[in-house]
Amino acid sequence: MAELLAASDDRATSAVVILGLGNLLRGDEGLGVRALWQLQESYRLPAGVRLVDGGTLGLELLDEVESTEKLLVLDAALTDHPEGAIIRLEGDAVPAFIAVHAGAHDTGLAEVLALARFRDREPEEIVVLGMQPATIELGWGLSPEVSKRLFGLVEAATAELHRWGFECTARH
Repeated sequence: MAELLAASDDRATSAVVILGLGNLLRGDEGLGVRALWQLQESYRLPAGVRLVDGGTLGLELLDEVESTEKLLVLDAALTDHPEGAIIRLEGDAVPAFIAVHAGAHDTGLAEVLALARFRDREPEEIVVLGMQPATIELGWGLSPEVSKRLFGLVEAATAELHRWGFECTARH
């Protein structure tokens, strides 16, 4: 299981889970996890906010999704926007469906959200902050286009926390 990074260690009372998703071995596909790391490095987060490195875990994230009131997801988003553009989805605009896959490792966020909804245990509020990748080819690290805009995604995450009544304090 991926390392859980916690601002608050009490899972049962986590008001907010920030979930970083992506495959670090596929370039910009890993930007959600890298944004999560940057958030932890740059800000002190208040009690009640948990950071979860979800990587490519799929269904293993169901408990994290079902055990929070508010879910903020950071991920790469394949859209028709320019490279590095930040995309925000919330509520019903966040895809939740069950798809047919070749194997269990192909399960993604949409399936996890669909199962949580089916079990009547989805978070009260779900926001996805995505960024258009420049490349998802095999390789370590981010493209220059995404790298220079990654902190913008982190700032968008802190803005969502502020909207929900959680204040972050800059570390530097």
